[in-house]
Amino acid sequence: MSALAEGFRRVPLAHRGLHDVTKGRPENSRAGLRAAIAAGYGIEIDLQLSRDGRAMVFHDDNLDRLTMEKGPVRQRDAADLAAIPLRGGSEGIPDFAESLALVAGRVPLLVELKDQQGQMGPTDGALERVAAACLADYAGPVAVMSFNPHMIARMADLAPDVARGIVTCGYRAEDWPTLPPESRDRLRAIPDYAATGSVFVSHDIADLDRPRLADLRAEGATLLCWTVRSAKAEAAARRVADNITFERYLPAIPA
Repeated sequence: MSALAEGFRRVPLAHRGLHDVTKGRPENSRAGLRAAIAAGYGIEIDLQLSRDGRAMVFHDDNLDRLTMEKGPVRQRDAADLAAIPLRGGSEGIPDFAESLALVAGRVPLLVELKDQQGQMGPTDGALERVAAACLADYAGPVAVMSFNPHMIARMADLAPDVARGIVTCGYRAEDWPTLPPESRDRLRAIPDYAATGSVFVSHDIADLDRPRLADLRAEGATLLCWTVRSAKAEAAARRVADNITFERYLPAIPA
């Protein structure tokens, strides 16, 4: 089990990079990464898989919201995705390898592997394998996480030296309409934390009073939370959580 670097408990994490489309910095863009590094923040990014098996830094399953194109990310090759400009910026979709080279260990980097199967079930391991390969020679504070515990179990085998955790929430039916009730009930209890060798959870700020979180912290888990959007929300979150993932404001960085 790999320990979580100290910076993940101290340095606020910019959600999908320090994004602000009014300043030409879309979510998960190179510009957002550069801005976060310049400001001294940690960074949280997301990974999706291209048709030809490359890990791309992009949040959604589909291109529609974040670009002028439409359709699933996984139906496009990496070169095609790289040429699609992100809304609010001038750059195309970056891949994971180049993003690692850009960050270069200068700030903590939290990497979310997005569920590729749609039901938080067993995985084919394709995204996990390419992510692990990219991380093999990375020298810097990095951790991986996913809502899908099967993906974190895969990462435990593929990249055992990389700290890992589970993204969690209250799994409300209105937020997860395609996930079966039994799956929501199971995941809500965070039952796979120990079995996956996780050392942290990243939990929804709206659900931080869940007793299971207090139990995990008592057992030594680091508790991160998402997504904090104001100083007032941060103050409330920090009464429970060790650190925050933030956007839309600039939190202080503890000395």
